[in-house]
Amino acid sequence: QVHLVESGGGLVQAGGSLTLSCVASGRTGNAMTVGWYRQAPGKQRELVALISSGGTTNYADSVKDRFTISRDNAKNMVYLQMNSLKPEETAVYYCKRRSSWGQGTQVTVSS
Repeated sequence: QVHLVESGGGLVQAGGSLTLSCVASGRTGNAMTVGWYRQAPGKQRELVALISSGGTTNYADSVKDRFTISRDNAKNMVYLQMNSLKPEETAVYYCKRRSSWGQGTQVTVSS
């Protein structure tokens, strides 16, 4: 079983930046696709970005050109660099690897 832990959330002003981290531990095995998701209050969880084991990335249209997902396979880490943050992006951000989810990290963007 793989255990995921997110970190790096916090309070930031609109237009600011944050970098989230996700570390995997346990039976990580070979690198796999990892996704960042977010869930705002009263809304469904949505996909933000994906990165494959080889580094291919995909982004939700709403975050393209502002967010960057990256990974360090040697450290079992996946990152999400978020720039030009908007108040509506206030949410709990989660990383996901296969069926494993982290506990989430809160991102609050003030206007």
